[in-house]
Amino acid sequence: LFDGIYPFYPQQRKVTVFDVSTIIVIVVFLAFTCSFLLITPGIRGRARLYWTLRVLLSLLVGAVIIAVQFTGDWETGWVTANTSYKSFSHALVNADIGLHVGLAGVNITLRGNPVNQFNETIDYNEHFDWSFDADYDHSYSEGLERGLPSPILYVAEKFTTQSPCNMHRQYRISGHYASATLWVAFCTWLISNMLFSMPVLVYGGYMLLVTGAFIIFSLLSFSTVRNSPVCLIQFGTATLHIGYGGSFWLTLATGLLCFVAGITVVALHYFNLDLLKTFFDLREDKAEECQEMTEVYINTHFLKKEL
Repeated sequence: LFDGIYPFYPQQRKVTVFDVSTIIVIVVFLAFTCSFLLITPGIRGRARLYWTLRVLLSLLVGAVIIAVQFTGDWETGWVTANTSYKSFSHALVNADIGLHVGLAGVNITLRGNPVNQFNETIDYNEHFDWSFDADYDHSYSEGLERGLPSPILYVAEKFTTQSPCNMHRQYRISGHYASATLWVAFCTWLISNMLFSMPVLVYGGYMLLVTGAFIIFSLLSFSTVRNSPVCLIQFGTATLHIGYGGSFWLTLATGLLCFVAGITVVALHYFNLDLLKTFFDLREDKAEECQEMTEVYINTHFLKKEL
């Protein structure tokens, strides 16, 4: 204790965009990528380039589908304002206030300009979870007990179940269905990889199209929060506006990539099957198709005798 005050928060603080789960996903897929790159020298000819392109694109899609489940920047917003720092105090601080919305919770950031003001370090980042196995209101009550700065509590209050804004229910339901749809997309991605490893390439292309469709469905599910009016988050004359963040646009790009890849595979199956088999290293060489006749050894003694 320092003068009867706890110097540390009792709970672990999370970063704004990347947390431990996201880092674990990235490390696992990087390990798969490095393992594949180590065996690429054993692939001869043009097939090495085809294998590298296919595997890297497939790992990229899988990594994005899982990683965006844990990121916190599906929606982001920043505002710079002069605002009160503590309750029951008229002192104003100049600070940057950030809001970062994910599928399972919200991060609220408060950073002073400069960081040190009134002999205190103003640099906070608090996470409030609203997944179905978490109690958002309880996390907010703990923030009140710990005496978090007023701007953080003000923004967090907008997402409580008792708030008239009704933002908690909107984001919680939409985030839940978006996450569930992404997990379905991950399953279809696994099935497409299995089909591509067998000589049924067109069905792998169809499953890629299904994967892209479920990814787009997850974006549509998350976008339903825009259908309802959102309460203004205002600090004096400044208003905190939020828009789609990096995870949303990355997921959209991944879904479009799946559509392009799936359409390309299906089109090549019907219009240029040989090129498709060449790309997936399934085409037999003509030398193997037209096998040479086995050499025949003739005994010259019997040949002379017959003559």
